[in-house]
Amino acid sequence: MAWTKYQLFLAGLMLVTGSINTLSAKWADNFVAQGCGGSKEHSFQHPFLQAVGMFLGEFSCLAAFYLLRCRAARHPDSSMDPQQPFNPLLFLPPALCDMTGTSIMYVGDLLIIMAQIIVSIQMVLEEKFVYKHNVHPLRAVGTEGLFGFVILSLLLVPMYYIPASSFSGNPRGTLEDALDAFCQVGRKPLIALALLGNISSIAFFNFAGISVTKELSATTRMVLDSLRTIVIWALSLALGWEAFHALQILGFFILLTGTALYNGLHRPLLTRLSRGRPPAEEGEHERLLGASRTAINDAS
Repeated sequence: MAWTKYQLFLAGLMLVTGSINTLSAKWADNFVAQGCGGSKEHSFQHPFLQAVGMFLGEFSCLAAFYLLRCRAARHPDSSMDPQQPFNPLLFLPPALCDMTGTSIMYVGDLLIIMAQIIVSIQMVLEEKFVYKHNVHPLRAVGTEGLFGFVILSLLLVPMYYIPASSFSGNPRGTLEDALDAFCQVGRKPLIALALLGNISSIAFFNFAGISVTKELSATTRMVLDSLRTIVIWALSLALGWEAFHALQILGFFILLTGTALYNGLHRPLLTRLSRGRPPAEEGEHERLLGASRTAINDAS
């Protein structure tokens, strides 16, 4: 099935803003600055605080949704679809999945596989709810952002005291030190710019992602999401943030092959090959198929 212009726009928006979101987070991680109390310079490693910023960006979509709804109330001819009543707590499970998966991905590479499993559950739940209740993408993203922002902001308090040893990126060695993060931002204002890029891009990225889920499917959304890793990888190499490894080429080849197979790009090639088959071979192929059908019919 051919994609509409709107679906292509959503796919492009998701690819661009998703790449900006990850690159801005990597940019923030590369900064080195002093923390609170005159501590030594250290990297800006605050995964849970960055996740709070991400949910703040998602939460902003809820404000955009209510602005659109007010406009629709004043203009009855608006193209905004009527919303079915639903319990906002339906989006608490996917918000928890989003919070857990994002936080884990910010902490370490070996945990990314676990995070992807959690994110997959999130995508399936979102697809189920937006289809069943015809939820507007802005409302879905904003509701998840609200839950994630409130829950993770509250969790920052106990995280300030929980020791994390090697998993910690702050001088105190705790799971998260939000005060240290604010001190580093004060001493290196460019970190604030990177965080602002992360917060603003996530709103557009998740809006496009939920819209793709609603217009197409959660599977298509995950396929598109995997493609942005190529953009991020290429730009990270160009900026010197990552070292080149030849095995990455094989990984991206497998990724692109899977994407092509999922989108049916191999079908025109197979059709062309079948049309180019010699007549003798074509006839033999038909006789084999006919013999197979006869054998099956006799057996039944």
